[in-house]
Amino acid sequence: MTAKAIPSEFEDLLNRQGRRVLAGTHELCGALADPRRRFLAADSLLDRAKVARLRRKLESDIAPTLEALERPISPDSIWKMKEDYSERLPKSSRARTIFFESRREKGYKVAEKIGLVKLLRSQSFRAFAEALAGRKLHRDWGMQVLRYGPGDYAGPHNDHHPENPDARAGYIDLHLSLCGPGVAHQWLVYARGGHFSEIVSVAGPATITAYRLPFWHYTTPLVGTPKAARWVLLGTFLYA
Repeated sequence: MTAKAIPSEFEDLLNRQGRRVLAGTHELCGALADPRRRFLAADSLLDRAKVARLRRKLESDIAPTLEALERPISPDSIWKMKEDYSERLPKSSRARTIFFESRREKGYKVAEKIGLVKLLRSQSFRAFAEALAGRKLHRDWGMQVLRYGPGDYAGPHNDHHPENPDARAGYIDLHLSLCGPGVAHQWLVYARGGHFSEIVSVAGPATITAYRLPFWHYTTPLVGTPKAARWVLLGTFLYA
């Protein structure tokens, strides 16, 4: 029988080490409960063969439905300055995505048909995020799919939402980062002690990253062959 490319439960993508996180016996359990820790990355928790099948399914079925997510740097950020060193830089980015706001969107329909929505809505996905967070998370959560190609990036931003009463005190992001052949490098740079001093590769084939937001960070442009791509499947979890 052919293995299912996209399982219904996130748990089915985990290897033995990843299942230990769900069981509460891995050293990463509760890692983001430490107020000094904002970010973690691990490339030893996912079954690489299963993740490779998932990534190939995303390329064949989801990639054709993606829409541009592009926020360029405005020329006004330079030419409307009135004082030296008074520059301000809103978040800039370039990638491709599915807009999950409407179930009528083509990308949403395909994601639902092939089981991607069910995977990202699975209870084991939330349970995994809870294990890393070390606390209960809300039963409803947001999801997003991104595909970074060569030159795609996310500029400096902090993901703080002071206008949202449920998110203003912080929340958790859980990312599955899946790089295909041809990716040379892409990096996550984040601030510690007020400086962009920390850098971590996100160019592995089967990486899990988790963020205790808000904090300042950015993702460098992906470097690789013309068809190189990094997929990011993410969930955004508010505290219960």
